[in-house]
Amino acid sequence: MPGTDPLETARIVAGELPGLTPIPELPARGVGGDMLGRTAGMLPDLAVEVVPSGYRVARTAGRDQRRAVDLLRWDLDALEEVTAADTAPRLVKLQAAGPWSLAAGIELRNGHRVLTDHGALRDFTEALIEGVTQHAAQVAARTGGRPLVQLDEPTLPAVLSGDLPTPSGYGTVPAVAEPEARQLLQHTIDRLGETVARPVIVHCCAARPPVRLLRRAGAGALSLDARVLESVSGEFAEEVGEACDAGLPLLVGMVPAIEPGREPGPRELVEPVRAFVTKLGFSERVLAEQVVATPTCGLAGASPRWARRALELSRELGEMLPERFPED
Repeated sequence: MPGTDPLETARIVAGELPGLTPIPELPARGVGGDMLGRTAGMLPDLAVEVVPSGYRVARTAGRDQRRAVDLLRWDLDALEEVTAADTAPRLVKLQAAGPWSLAAGIELRNGHRVLTDHGALRDFTEALIEGVTQHAAQVAARTGGRPLVQLDEPTLPAVLSGDLPTPSGYGTVPAVAEPEARQLLQHTIDRLGETVARPVIVHCCAARPPVRLLRRAGAGALSLDARVLESVSGEFAEEVGEACDAGLPLLVGMVPAIEPGREPGPRELVEPVRAFVTKLGFSERVLAEQVVATPTCGLAGASPRWARRALELSRELGEMLPERFPED
């Protein structure tokens, strides 16, 4: 979300999305407010610091690590205050960087990415599992809600294709083989499913998300951008079709993250997804049974007015889909 006020943002998000309430992230707050810094703030016994190239492993927890921890605590304070009047447990979605995006986005002290060192990769993955588990327990205790975990893996396609630059900028990090990538992600999903709750959602807003890998790794739901579905064909169409056929819930980004010149109506927003589903030969009932409408990606770059309106439209779409495409 845009802005820097956690309490006001929590009020907006909890009010507009009472059925499935994400814990807001406010990257405009700077260090520790973005996806990587926020996740680093959850990691027990591991610390990061900020260097000119980004986040780097630190020997001890310093100012940057303490700031990430503080921001996360303030966000929980805000959510606790906003949900204090709840009369029934709400579903609260918490987000963290997935193991591959985390390991790709943080450097070792020698400047190389964590994912290039098998020992460091293992340590960060285990710390991620433990940190998210502890964070989920705090969310449940302080809000009375039921936690739902989403792993953000925007960098996974680059990890698989070997497109991440080395520290010098003259080369690229070797591609990670798909079986290795799937095994680590599956380990993370399985452990979080056991300690927190299932399903574990995996979000990837890349132009070509590895849908089959994510499904085989045990993702209980997938979060995708509807724009990648508009020209889907070939193997990618098969992968998404397999996910639909398996009954996998799909959180589909339908609402623009940045305010368009003309505001589209709900029916216009759902049309590309409806066309995609029917193109694959599925009944339109899939939209009511498996699809959850969301913004296309984060709303941090939106105006405050549009961020609120995007949440309203997401809720309206969620209410419209079962009515327009009934399950029975």
